[in-house]
Amino acid sequence: MADHYHDPSDVKRLRELKQLAPTEFDAWLGLEKTVAREDGVIPRKYRELIAIAVALTTQCPYCIEAHAKAAKKSGATREELAEVTFLAAALRAGAAATHGTLALKLFDEA
Repeated sequence: MADHYHDPSDVKRLRELKQLAPTEFDAWLGLEKTVAREDGVIPRKYRELIAIAVALTTQCPYCIEAHAKAAKKSGATREELAEVTFLAAALRAGAAATHGTLALKLFDEA
């Protein structure tokens, strides 16, 4: 058993997922390709920074790795990465607070 939950070599299992569910895998891969578009209105660097913010929020270490590397290749700076980190944190905190209102409402209804 691995001594940590996220093992970078687990990504190799994507091949298995493709074999087990090829249609769904291709649909997912098509979504991933939207980040790498070069012909969109949003420049690639910003697409990658947005992807990092989402990856930080969803806490996907593989996405964080892939998009951090792609952002650097696209000209993003360490300072931009730091700002994106705190933008994602602020939105995540906002979601927790607003979901707290839902919890309070459900508590009161119980």
